[in-house]
Amino acid sequence: MRLLKLVPDNTNLPFVSLRHWAFGITAVLTLAAIALVGVRGLNLGVDFVGGLMIEAKFDQPPPLEKVRATIDRLGVGEGSLQTFGDPKTVSIRLPLPQSTDEGATNKVVQRVQNALKQVYPTIQFSRYDTVSGKVSGELIQNGLLAVLLAVLGIAIFSWLRYEWQFGISTFVAIMHDVLMTLGFFALTRLEFDLNIVAAVLTIIGYSINDKIVIDDRIRENMRKYRQMDMRSLIDLSVNETLPRTVMTSVTILLALFALLIFGGHVLRGFTAAMILGIVIGTYSSIYVSSSLLITLGLRPGVPLGGQQDDAKPSVNVGKR
Repeated sequence: MRLLKLVPDNTNLPFVSLRHWAFGITAVLTLAAIALVGVRGLNLGVDFVGGLMIEAKFDQPPPLEKVRATIDRLGVGEGSLQTFGDPKTVSIRLPLPQSTDEGATNKVVQRVQNALKQVYPTIQFSRYDTVSGKVSGELIQNGLLAVLLAVLGIAIFSWLRYEWQFGISTFVAIMHDVLMTLGFFALTRLEFDLNIVAAVLTIIGYSINDKIVIDDRIRENMRKYRQMDMRSLIDLSVNETLPRTVMTSVTILLALFALLIFGGHVLRGFTAAMILGIVIGTYSSIYVSSSLLITLGLRPGVPLGGQQDDAKPSVNVGKR
């Protein structure tokens, strides 16, 4: 039985020759993502802003102004409504009652549900969440700290494991992946909660896993082909790892698309973030971080780590 190969063995794509285009596109997309987050902001979930969130499902897309008017008549605070997942599902956000008693919160939820059922008898309520302002502030701080420590730790590891150029390229590539994910959520207005923070950390893990494989091959080829031009060496290294990169990305995407279709709207934000992260992470590993090593001045003249490997012969640039 013939094995399926998504990438032919003799693939020799000129990735480095496109690095200036890749750098330009990356810079534009990164600046656009930062601008989107700064101007539109993120649609933070109850996890981060605190308050009460009730999720309601209607038989057909409801008029939001009528739903808001029904809630406002109850005097439970200013409500914020937004479609969630599909036009028939509405996320209702309300401030927490002044009383910290759990019974007071349950009374507010019951009043809202009863009022909406009188207007929309077939309405269904799938869940409600409550988070205090103090807890939400701690969650924001801890979420940002987790992402920053993950990025810095990975960059320092690459710096110590290889050379300083690898550490900087790793940091740039991962920050690009994170900013693109944030920009996507600012653009689509999908709810950004703790599940998305978990997705971002998972994206970071996948991105660094893919990048370390390529960096290892670059380092190995720097020892093996000491006289090879750095552009040709990086093209060789990326093409050699391309079948593994493509196969890994495709298999993960198949699982994620299945989760996107059958996982329901509760997991839609998490799955969308993961799909985007896999695509962006693969792109940044191939086109951004590897080619950035040339810009940072990495040269194959001296074997990394100072070890001599005379058993490995030098080859000309055109040799594979």
